[in-house]
Amino acid sequence: MERPTGAIDTALPGAPSAPPIGAPLRYRLLAMLYDGLALLGIWAFTIVLLVTVRGDVVAGVGVQAFLGLEAYAYFIFFWMRRGQTLGMVAWRLRFMSANARVSACQAHLRLVGGVLSLACLGVGHWWIPFDRQRRGWPDLLSGSRIGRVAR
Repeated sequence: MERPTGAIDTALPGAPSAPPIGAPLRYRLLAMLYDGLALLGIWAFTIVLLVTVRGDVVAGVGVQAFLGLEAYAYFIFFWMRRGQTLGMVAWRLRFMSANARVSACQAHLRLVGGVLSLACLGVGHWWIPFDRQRRGWPDLLSGSRIGRVAR
């Protein structure tokens, strides 16, 4: 149930002292899809730039490592700068911490948790519907959560 106020949805309806709950899995998956499309655009630009500069095919571990570093920088930058990636903005999600700002350690742990979850065929994300507070492995590992921002 959506709240009509501009506040962040942090509690179960009718229970103001209840523990905060996270965003539903469907919104998280859609944000991941958007972020994946944004990363594909960044990677395509990078590959075109590298091919143009080098004048030849670019391939190998070095290029893959560089693209991985770009993905790493994308998530860490947006999470620490504004608490939202581009996909999270589109689906009104926010990386929330007990502190007002997301720490570098939390952002790194969240990224590690997300990679581990995806490496395990998404088990860490499919865990969300079964957790009372809608936490996945990245949430549990980083001590944070992804909340839905009401309109």
